Amino acid sequence: MNSDLINGATPTQSADLIKDSNTQNFAADVLEESQNVPVLVDFWAPWCGPCKQLGPMIESAVIKAGGKVKLVKIDIDQNQAIAGQMGIQSIPAVIAFVGGRPLDGFMGAIPESEIKTFIDKVISAAPAAPEDPAAQITAALEQAQGAMDAGDFASASQIYSQILQFDQENDEAIIGIATIHVKLGDTDKAQQTLMAVSEDGQKLDTYQKLNASLNLAAEADGLETPDALEAKLQNNPENHQIRFDLAIAYNAADERLKAAEALVAIIKQDREWNEDGARTKLLELFEAWGPMDPASVKGRRMLSAVLFS
Repeated sequence: MNSDLINGATPTQSADLIKDSNTQNFAADVLEESQNVPVLVDFWAPWCGPCKQLGPMIESAVIKAGGKVKLVKIDIDQNQAIAGQMGIQSIPAVIAFVGGRPLDGFMGAIPESEIKTFIDKVISAAPAAPEDPAAQITAALEQAQGAMDAGDFASASQIYSQILQFDQENDEAIIGIATIHVKLGDTDKAQQTLMAVSEDGQKLDTYQKLNASLNLAAEADGLETPDALEAKLQNNPENHQIRFDLAIAYNAADERLKAAEALVAIIKQDREWNEDGARTKLLELFEAWGPMDPASVKGRRMLSAVLFS
């Protein structure tokens, strides 16, 4: 009877985990493959009664291990050379290979419970498979973002730099470093850093948000302080340009809600001023702040109240 049907495994599953091999393919099937996953080698022969008893049990145990171990079967009658090299003097004999080297083994048709214990021991002794590099980078990016959120810019910068050592063109890490420059007040370095972002990276929300922030910061260069602009506005409250400049200055000073209020005030008084410039600028601020920023949330409510009143 087909052992695949007995164990509930499909022929494809068995082919992935269990295979017959020979002297010629031993290096690839056993030595090389055991670099990835432990490989059990079952030395047997068609005339061997105990081999016929052990075979179905070890195949079943390997399938139940769910890919954590593989089985290679070697007929010693057809492959006397490799059996001799391995010092096989009686069969059945099972040898476990890990990392290209024999780790442990047993001889004879041992009970199924002992086979499972042996396989568990081999699996636990095998080194963990290396983590997927892409998964490592994803985890590192999350760690860096966590440091950013906590205000630990030094740690975040170190993590981003380590990512770029492995992937010099990682857009998210480049944007992260540029963001740190902005947080530390060095917009020139931030602009220079962003020049390394690829065209695809420029489509990322993080890039567009940061780029919008930098453009707004550039607009604030040369403007007077918020206090000075407020004083001018008191003397000329109908001057929308002063109020517009004040909104930009507020944003540069991280007074986001005040910036939104100033622009909404212009829209309320003259929606068409400067070709709808106040509303356009307010939407730019929302993009730079992010949709969930409290100033964005409240600013959108104020804008809606003016537009639909």
